[in-house]
Amino acid sequence: MTTIKQVASFAGVSVATVSRVINETGYVHEDTRRKVEAAVKQLNYKPNEVARSLYKKKSRLIGLLLPDITNPYFPLLARGVEDRMQENDFRIIFGNSDEDRQKELDYMDTFTQNNVVGVISSTNDPDADCYAKLKIPVVFLDRTSSDSLSVFADGAHGGRLAAQEMVARGSKQITVLQGPAHIRPAQDRFRGAVEELQQLNITYHVVETTSFSFKDAESWAKELFSKHPDTDGVIASNDIVATAVMHEAHRLGKKIPDDVQIIGFDDIPLSSLLFPPLSTIRQPAYEMGWEAAGLLIQLIEQSQATKSSMRQPHSSISYSSIQLPVKFIERATTRKVDFHG
Repeated sequence: MTTIKQVASFAGVSVATVSRVINETGYVHEDTRRKVEAAVKQLNYKPNEVARSLYKKKSRLIGLLLPDITNPYFPLLARGVEDRMQENDFRIIFGNSDEDRQKELDYMDTFTQNNVVGVISSTNDPDADCYAKLKIPVVFLDRTSSDSLSVFADGAHGGRLAAQEMVARGSKQITVLQGPAHIRPAQDRFRGAVEELQQLNITYHVVETTSFSFKDAESWAKELFSKHPDTDGVIASNDIVATAVMHEAHRLGKKIPDDVQIIGFDDIPLSSLLFPPLSTIRQPAYEMGWEAAGLLIQLIEQSQATKSSMRQPHSSISYSSIQLPVKFIERATTRKVDFHG
């Protein structure tokens, strides 16, 4: 990696001169500036963004915290965030909390130490003190907060949709896999599903789960068919759990969708590649990440404009949380139905 000393030597100037050109501080003769810029380009020199932001007190760094990057849903969120931030010349410092409280706090300290100007977080505890004490804009992604701006999908409607589609396709003994109690979106989709089933007067069972992880999903699938062997329809807490249910159904010799129908939640890329392909509720993950990035950029720009003003502005722009719609994706783990017949 090229250093600032190598750039200075190549251009025949001092390190201080290179620094003034890069950071746009102090006077540099135009001919000298051109020599330094040519050296930077030819040597492909990349300034240390953190050090540069601290020196200029003008950062282009964003903190992004996700709970579990082994879940294919979260990289989709991250990609939406990254693409929009790149488009607006921001860079991302990424943290994976593994849903561990201490690890999350450590990453928040890291973000602060690296002079980030905003944070996007998919935390399970958006009302925690560590967020309330931040003096920079925060947007919660795929999570909702009572006091802060959020970008999220309509999970309750997704749960209702799953129940409606399952019943319309003939399932009578439905088991709902309830997502982790500490994750609000999981409870939103669960609540939507059971409320719809109750309204339709359909018998249902509940299997509680404590995470969305691959490693635990197999045991919950086994528990489901052990406790409720007559289940003919499964509304899963997410696509990972739905995949485990499919595998267990195959192991037991059950035909999908003839003997048991299965609907997932998220529509991760894997869902369409399973056999049979998984019917699911699609959350627009990429779009959610894109919208969260856009909302944070607006908050950062407003914050910087306010700080640069010597007087209190007469009016301020107010922003709202963003809820994106979900939809049912029909594939082969549910039976066909003719709504017009």
